[in-house]
Amino acid sequence: MRFWTTTGLLALTLSAAAAQEMSNGQQEYLNSCAVCHGVDGKGDGPMADVLRKRPANLTMLARRNGGEFPYWRVYATIDGRGLVPEHGERDMPVWGDQFLPDDVKKYGPYGGEAVTTERIQNLAGYVQTLQR
Repeated sequence: MRFWTTTGLLALTLSAAAAQEMSNGQQEYLNSCAVCHGVDGKGDGPMADVLRKRPANLTMLARRNGGEFPYWRVYATIDGRGLVPEHGERDMPVWGDQFLPDDVKKYGPYGGEAVTTERIQNLAGYVQTLQR
């Protein structure tokens, strides 16, 4: 019995440590992006087959950009609020608009914008770690 109690406590400790080690960007990605782009960012999430346009393979962004990760383009794409509608229809959510209302409700108008910006920066930074 003592063995199972010790094993259970060890598993809980390891799970808590793993959750603490997960970056905010990774958590945000898994909550907001993985359903379409897949856990590994290859564009193969559970919703990929039902979308009008297949989600991008996020692991190839740097390779397609001459080996340099296009951080600010990724940031602008995730945010979506600054994109010009005349440049074409978006296929993914405007995450800036999705995040902002709850962030404003929690932190006020200025704090909410700061938190939304940080969430998008964390996401863009995490997408950078997915590069192959």
